Amino acid sequence: MTPARGSIRRTSPAVQAAAAVLAALTVLTGGAPGHAQTTPDYRARLPQDEVIYFLMPDRFDNGDPANDTGGLPGGRLDHGFDPTDEGFYHGGDLAGVERRLDYLQGLGATAIWMAPIFRNKPVQGEPGREFAGAHGYWITDFTRVDPHFGDEAAMHALVDAAHARGMKVYMDIVANHTADVIRYRECPANDCAYRSRADYPFTRRGGITGAAINEGFDGSNFDRLTRSDYAYTPYVPEGEAAVKVPAWLNDPAYYHNRGDTTFRGESSTDGDFAGLDDLLTEHPRVVSGMIEIFGDWIDRYGIDGFRIDTAKHVNSAFWQAFVPAMLERARARGIPNFHIFGEVYDVDPAVTARFTRVDGYPAVLDFPFQFAVTDIVARDVPPTALAKVFDADALYEGGATGALGLPTFLGNHDMGRIGGFILAARPDISDAELLQRQTLAHALMMFSRGVPTLYYGDEQGFTGSGGYGGARQDMADTRVASYRDNRIVGGARPPFATDAPLYRAISEMARLRQADVRLRRGLQTVRFAAEAPGILALSRRIDAMPGETLIIYNTSAASITANIEIDAASTRWSTARGECPAAASAPGSLRVTVPAFDYLICSSEGAR
Repeated sequence: MTPARGSIRRTSPAVQAAAAVLAALTVLTGGAPGHAQTTPDYRARLPQDEVIYFLMPDRFDNGDPANDTGGLPGGRLDHGFDPTDEGFYHGGDLAGVERRLDYLQGLGATAIWMAPIFRNKPVQGEPGREFAGAHGYWITDFTRVDPHFGDEAAMHALVDAAHARGMKVYMDIVANHTADVIRYRECPANDCAYRSRADYPFTRRGGITGAAINEGFDGSNFDRLTRSDYAYTPYVPEGEAAVKVPAWLNDPAYYHNRGDTTFRGESSTDGDFAGLDDLLTEHPRVVSGMIEIFGDWIDRYGIDGFRIDTAKHVNSAFWQAFVPAMLERARARGIPNFHIFGEVYDVDPAVTARFTRVDGYPAVLDFPFQFAVTDIVARDVPPTALAKVFDADALYEGGATGALGLPTFLGNHDMGRIGGFILAARPDISDAELLQRQTLAHALMMFSRGVPTLYYGDEQGFTGSGGYGGARQDMADTRVASYRDNRIVGGARPPFATDAPLYRAISEMARLRQADVRLRRGLQTVRFAAEAPGILALSRRIDAMPGETLIIYNTSAASITANIEIDAASTRWSTARGECPAAASAPGSLRVTVPAFDYLICSSEGAR
């Protein structure tokens, strides 16, 4: 654990520096790929010490072909397995993730975030428009591993193997909705428009002129709701009455039942997300039930964090109860630095920060960062766009310190990949420049404040067309025609190639980040941000350590020489990456030259 700030300040600079070096060593996973951890306790690492690797188990590696159909009979519309279709299961599983831990550790990943692994409805959708639950977000049983991915023994094996290496495991969880099971009698085509609380109050059946129902409901005591037919008349189709686990999830009374969300206003929290059954998260039984469900996963497996799906579509009071309960459950299990971060899909820091201030989230995925970096590396937007995002760190709970825990990322399974964004903006780009720009994007993520979150396959140069299936490629040889046509950044190589240019570049970045505690825990100052493609200079500092680490990026196509403001005490410098001068040009100024689409990392230990 990090010592109290006051106690650090009472020590001498030499002792402070030595303590900082020791602190840096204690968060390393240590050893060559395949070696067990050498640290006293990997759980002592803070969230900002991690490099997260986000993967979809179904698209990663098929470690056990025997579970490809999940043990279900019939054809692809029954079990969901069809490796030729981007919308169906492809065979990846937990055993496949486990056997690739060498690969992940060699890349520099210290925490694995997996898309949901709970039992899903295998296939859903209207006839002719069916898709499979390969992504994991159509949950029917919240208590078990989906048989397409393995079983409880496979989950234990993976978590134990990761922990033995000092790697953490984060689960992707959902509290907003379940699979699409509930239907409404008023719209058999399952295309139900949202019906608001004002037009269809909880206290009237079928609208304000309908019969009175839910006597005693006052707008807040949701445990008094006895009827669920205020907006629509919900029912469960034959054969699915007991499909959800735990059993209480089968009662339509625990859902909003107001039709499809428009993603605006109250429908954002009360509407069905793409038809998925939207839980009545205001109800005390739902709150306690979700706490029971996900707390049990912490107890059983000793996992290290939750990424929470669709966080912005759940009412604040639910999170205010749920988040502290999960943190306490983790502490009781001996997990002091349990990392919880929510998906708030919005590019405005004022929106994302609200969830740390009001809803009580320790962190949220940094969509504003992703949007700004994409603009910079793909569309030649000036670095001031990212400086503006960093200026808004004061909005988050804890301010700049709180922002250290925000997972930063370049793309994901919903929006697409950074390589694809660059290609969409610059379809005629050369292979060399495409690699330069994508490498620069990863450097912007790896060394600025926040928790870098790699999207599986980016290190192999995957691009893709984005959208629902276009960014969910198979890591192994694929049978999906549209995936085989994708352009590969750095050139195609065999699956899981450790000599891929981006794999090598990212692993080197991870090594640099782990070697310098300031690049993980240091508060950040924007030293300079050009108003045209050019220099972005960031300084990372820790109060208890003398000196600073300076990262200077060049987002332009030409080499740039510039004077960068530094601390006046930072007189002597060393090079971590690139070519840094050995001494300041003058007190408070460092003159550097940064090649096109490249970066330097320079380190000062203060006055010498």
